[in-house]
Amino acid sequence: MNKQAARTRHQQQGMTTLGLIILVAFIAMFVYAGLRLFPVYMEDMKIKGAFASLEDELSGTDFSRRDVQNGLEKRFDIESVRVISFRDVEFTKTSSGYDISVSYTNKVGYMANVSFAVDFKHQASIVR
Repeated sequence: MNKQAARTRHQQQGMTTLGLIILVAFIAMFVYAGLRLFPVYMEDMKIKGAFASLEDELSGTDFSRRDVQNGLEKRFDIESVRVISFRDVEFTKTSSGYDISVSYTNKVGYMANVSFAVDFKHQASIVR
C-alpha cells in the first residue's frame, strides 16, 4: 500500500492544461498591454527630445518667441509628432528668455471598451 500511495503522489505532480492556459492568457494580457503602450511612450520620447534639442540650440543666443515656435514646429514635423502640435505648448516669457511647457494626455484603446490614458508633462527653459 505504501508503494501505491507514493505512486499516486508521483502521478499528481505538474500543471494541468487548464492551469497552463490561464497562465498563458494572463501573460498575454500584459504583453498586449505593453505592445499597445509602446507607441505612446515612443511619441513622448520624441516630444521630450524636441524640447531638449530646442533648449540646446537656442540657449545662449539672441532669439525671439517666433524663433522658439518655429524651432519647435520644425522638430515636431521632423519627428512626426501627431499627439500634440506646437500650438499646445505654453510659452512664458521670463527675464532671461522663455519657459516652455506642455501637459497632455494620450489615450489608447486596449480591449473592447477598456483603454489606457497616460498623462505626460514636459518643460524646458530657454535662456539667452
